[in-house]
Amino acid sequence: MPPLSPAVQANFGTQPPPVMATPTYTISDLAKEFDLTTRAMRFYEDMGLLQPERTGPGGRNRIYSSRDRTRLKLTLRAKRLGLSLTEAREIIDMYDSPRDTGPQLRKFLAVLAQHRKQLEEQMADLQANLDEVRVHEKEARALLARAEKSRQAA
Repeated sequence: MPPLSPAVQANFGTQPPPVMATPTYTISDLAKEFDLTTRAMRFYEDMGLLQPERTGPGGRNRIYSSRDRTRLKLTLRAKRLGLSLTEAREIIDMYDSPRDTGPQLRKFLAVLAQHRKQLEEQMADLQANLDEVRVHEKEARALLARAEKSRQAA
């Protein structure tokens, strides 16, 4: 092995290893990434879903951590599933706790079952509505056909 250069020898062991900086985000960064308004971001903060660090005069600047980014991503996923923001916060907060995942999964399954039931009821209502529309379309076509026949006969 070749000898170390004097510069390396002089610094060997005296320089701390490079620190990997944890990524941080501004409110604009996350709003742009997730196609949200900054107002929505502040609302999620008010709901307790995000807890950015406050900096600057009067704490006006928000600095979001990777944890906040993950919580935002989970919040938006929960919204797509039909969960309320309160339900989303309860489930996401459970994952922050050092407890076993059993309670989190049971809570998540209960919430999903409730939403599945609600969606199935809505789907049944929509199907009934579609069936009714089809009946009216059929009646309207029959009336139109009779009206056109009468006009042609006259």
